[in-house]
Order: sequence, then C-alpha cells, then structure tokens
Amino acid sequence: MCIFKWVDVALAVGILAIATGTWLGAQQQGAKPVNVDGKILRNAGAANDALPGSWLTYGRTQGETRYSTLKQINDTNAKRFGLAWSYVVGAGGGNQEGTPLMWNNTLYGITTWSVVYALDARTGKELWRWDPEVNQTTVRSKICCGIVNRGIAIYNGLIIVPVTDGRLQALDAITGKPVWESRVSYPQDLYTLTMAPRIAGGKVIIGASGGDKPTRGFFAAFDAATGHQAWKFYTVPGNPELPAENDAMKAALKTWGGDFWTKGGGGAVWDGFAYDPDANLVYVGTGNAEPWVQKFRGAQGVDNLYTCSILAVDLTTGLLKWHFQTTPNDNWDFDSVQQLMLLDLNIKGPDGKVRPRKVITQASKNGFFWVLDRVTGEFISGAPFVKTTWALGLDAKGRPIVNPAAYYDLEPISIFPTGGGAHNWSPMSFNPTTGYVYISVSLSPFTYAATAELAPGSTGYSRGSGTPKLIDSPAIGPPTAEGMRGALEAWDPVNQKLAWRVDGGGGIGGGTATTAGNLVFEVINDGRFRAVTADKGEILYEVQTGRTGMAPPITYEADGKQYVAFQGGLGRPAATVGPNDAKIDNPPMMFVFALDGKAELPKPAPPPAPPAQAAKPQPPAPDAAPELQQR
Repeated sequence: MCIFKWVDVALAVGILAIATGTWLGAQQQGAKPVNVDGKILRNAGAANDALPGSWLTYGRTQGETRYSTLKQINDTNAKRFGLAWSYVVGAGGGNQEGTPLMWNNTLYGITTWSVVYALDARTGKELWRWDPEVNQTTVRSKICCGIVNRGIAIYNGLIIVPVTDGRLQALDAITGKPVWESRVSYPQDLYTLTMAPRIAGGKVIIGASGGDKPTRGFFAAFDAATGHQAWKFYTVPGNPELPAENDAMKAALKTWGGDFWTKGGGGAVWDGFAYDPDANLVYVGTGNAEPWVQKFRGAQGVDNLYTCSILAVDLTTGLLKWHFQTTPNDNWDFDSVQQLMLLDLNIKGPDGKVRPRKVITQASKNGFFWVLDRVTGEFISGAPFVKTTWALGLDAKGRPIVNPAAYYDLEPISIFPTGGGAHNWSPMSFNPTTGYVYISVSLSPFTYAATAELAPGSTGYSRGSGTPKLIDSPAIGPPTAEGMRGALEAWDPVNQKLAWRVDGGGGIGGGTATTAGNLVFEVINDGRFRAVTADKGEILYEVQTGRTGMAPPITYEADGKQYVAFQGGLGRPAATVGPNDAKIDNPPMMFVFALDGKAELPKPAPPPAPPAQAAKPQPPAPDAAPELQQR
C-alpha cells in the first residue's frame, strides 16, 4: 500500500511541467524531447521505434532483448574503441550492477545505496544527483545479498527509483527533484529492493529481495503517475489458518507442508521481468525455496509452488494466468529469477511443420535453457546450456529428472552447475540477424551439505567438512574445456544447441548487449570490456578497466555518435558507513567508450593485500549464499 506521498502540489507542479513542455533539456536541445510514454516503450526495438538511439528500459525493449539497431560501431571498426569519458559514481560499498538508461542526450544511472545521477551523455558532465539517504547502519544487517541496485525506469518525465530500504521514488527526469514516494516493503521485515523496476501499461512493477532470509516472496504494481499501489501478488502461500489471497495461493498451499510459513517460504522476485502488451501479461521469475534444504521446510518430496518458477500475471487484475516451475522441490538455490526474454521464433512442431511461435525464454540458474509459449505457458523445449549433473534430463512436460545422487544431507557433495548458477543476473541478449542468444555463463561445480539443525535465520546450507563427493557423471549439456571457469556463449534457442563459446565471462557480474553491427558487447566481472563478433565469436577488442564488480553494458547514440556505457565497482569496503559522495581511492566509475576515444583509463586498483603471516584465510560463512561466496 502507498503509505506516503509528497504533497499534492508537488505532484501537480511536476505533471504541469511535463504537460507544458518546460524542460531544461528542451532548452538545451532547442526542441521539446520525445516523451517516453507507453507507445514509445512498446515500439522500442521495432521498425517504428521513435528513439532508436536511446536505451529506455532495463532490457532495451519490453521483451528484454538488449538488442540495438545501431551499427556505427561494427565488426569492421570495433578495434578503434577507446575511452570517451568516465565519471566517478560515488564512494562504493558494493558491486555495481545497475543498467543505465539514456534519453534526451542524458545518461541516467544508479549506484550503491540507491544514489541516482544524470549526466550529459556526450561529455559526462553531471546534471543532477539524488541521494535518498538510506540509513546505512540500521539497514545493512537486513540486506540479503549485497548492497546493490540493478536499475531504474523512465516514464512520462519521471525516473522511477527502487531504494534499498523499500521505498519507491519518482524523480523529475530533468531536475532530479522528488515527485512522489511509496512504500514497497520494510527492511524490518528483511526485504530490500535491488531489481530494476519496469513499466507496463502505466504501472510500475517491482519485486523485493530477501530470498535467503525468512521472507515470503511477492511483487507489486503501482500507478506510475501517483505511486498508489494497484495490486500485490505473493509467490508462495502464507499461514494456512488465514484466508488465502486468491485461487493461486489455494493451489500452491497443497504443495507445502508442516509449519513452512513460519520460515517465510522464499520465492523472492528480484530480477527477471518481461511484458507482453498484446497478451496483457507481465512475467516474473521467482527465487529459491526457503530454507534451502527440504528437510527444514516442513514436508519433503513436494514442489513448493511457486518457487523457482516463471509466472504470467494479468496486468489488470494481478491474478495468475499460468506458471511453469523450472526446479520443483528446490534444494540447490536454483532460483528462476534470471532474465526473461520474449521472442517470436519459427519452431518445428510435433507434426514436423515449422510455425511462428510467441515464446518466453530463460537461461536458468539450474543450467537449462527454456522455451515456453508465452500466452499459454506450454512447454516447447528445454536443454542444458552448460555441463549439468544435478539432473538427468527433462520429461515430456519439461519437468527435470533429478539425479538421485544430487540430493544431500550432512555429507558434502559437489555438482554441476555451480550454486551461484550457470547463469545468474548477468543480462543476456538476442540478435535477430544471427538468431543467437548471448549468455555469460559459469562452468564450475559447487559443494553442498546440510546442517544437522536449522539455526535461526539460516538457510540450512553448509559446505560440510572433508572432501566432497564429486558428482561428475552422468553429465548432460555441452562439455567444458579444461580449466575454463566462465565463458560467453552463443545459444541457438530454436535448435537448443551451442553455436560458439569463448573463454571469459560468468553468470554473476557484467553481461551483454548486441547490435546490428554484428557485435556483442560483453562486460566481465573481473573488469574486462570487449567487443565480439555476433556471428562467429571473434574477439575484436578487449581492455581491462582496472575495476571489478562490474555492471552490464548498454549502447546509445547522441548527436550522431554511438557510445557504449557501463559501470565498474570498487571503492570503500562494504562494511564502511559514510557519505555516498566521499572522495576515496579507486572509486566505482561509469565508463563510456566510442570509436577513437582518447580519454585515459583510471589508474588500476591495487591487488588485495596478502594476509598477514600468522593469519589464516577465513572461509565464507557456512550458510552464506553462493551468490555472496562468488561475488
């Protein structure tokens, strides 16, 4: 429920400014900029795209393809890349995961502790900066999985901001001044906001993180003009002694047992989203069941709906249309929150005839690439895109056939893919010319064991003691080259096969964007940025930025010149409390590249100091999430 809003006169002034065209940006440009409304967002990426040089939403299009028609930078000249300009985004304290947006020659970004900034997209000059002033001391301990933000939204002259502490704010896109504020969640309930909000039919859609805490997953819709909550959808049932919110919760309750609700249930919504305006459906991916280990969830051998699932919800009513569960009875933290992508593909049916299908796709954490009918939820195909040993395959309806050896208790085992996911939040992209999806993947195994008892606030997970038993076979999926830990893959979603793979990448950090110039722009979490040919995977350009904890790239055009932009991390240690604009060594930065860029890269951050002679390396906390252990 919307519990707070700025005074009505502030809202009226903000709307009046938009309506009358009194834009600072318009004064700079000499003409009123194109307003980003529902039609503009719907046509992004289409032949009638009114702003083909912009990047107006997290996934570039409402289908989340991260594809740009720009081709000034292409496979014939990408070797001429150079840094055009850079900008210090703040003091840090967490990895950089935000996808910037570009509109009206302005680059908008979000950094640690939900600080938002606007820059001249041509020069990097700061236009405005907004700090929501999160109480770092009290909120830090409530955060599940990192002090991060993955993005913002733009709509009708407003920048929509997810604040770590659960607030949802709308800022004037030109001035950075607040227009309205709503409440999505409270940190006291162990929720935080990390996902990029999206716009769907005049509504802002946002979910809350907290899936490794005892929380009940949900996402909600808010009126984009006022901030009033329109509806809220829980992803797992609550206390069975209370009335169920809807029929979907009644059905889900049958797949749980015992006192599960006292431990939250999980199913957090913190990343994947897509919107199909023709079907009037919004799609989200849901997180792991909580606690991780089934023996602590009240009943064993049950599916725990709607965790680790892809959900389609009616935008108008907020009611479930269909669901598909990628990992029933999850025991491995195999969330299904990864990027959701809407594609129109020509697919051969059971009768051998090829037909156009409107599909939704996902490269899941569990190692399978899914293709579903996005209107009905029908399973079309699925296949492992990395080496996988936790499952033996899929049945005819797409349900994983679990390898019995993948279940674990006190004795540790090691399985493929890794607990952080074959693919996690690193965005993938689709190029309609090649027909490939470009995925940053992780290729290592991961160790699992359960604790004997469930400690308060824990997940029930442990690394165990002793050497884990490696579950190395039977293995399905493309084999991994010796020594390769992460890679960039080109995946054919129609034929469900690997087209090419090059070393360097990972499911956590960085990500990809692709263009009509036969290029894939990839950012790798170790600080590398590179341009790769989309058809063959040839690396044309690669540079080390001197930063780590990287965010995904975008590409845009300003004054007839194409750029590529992304953020890189570092700065102060995560546990430090202090001003977000403090001057520090090796700060996180926005990097913007272009052809023949001549700016100097910042001095690389020094490597971590070696531990003192007497000190022993400290392992991750035994119940720490793989995402944290691998970040």
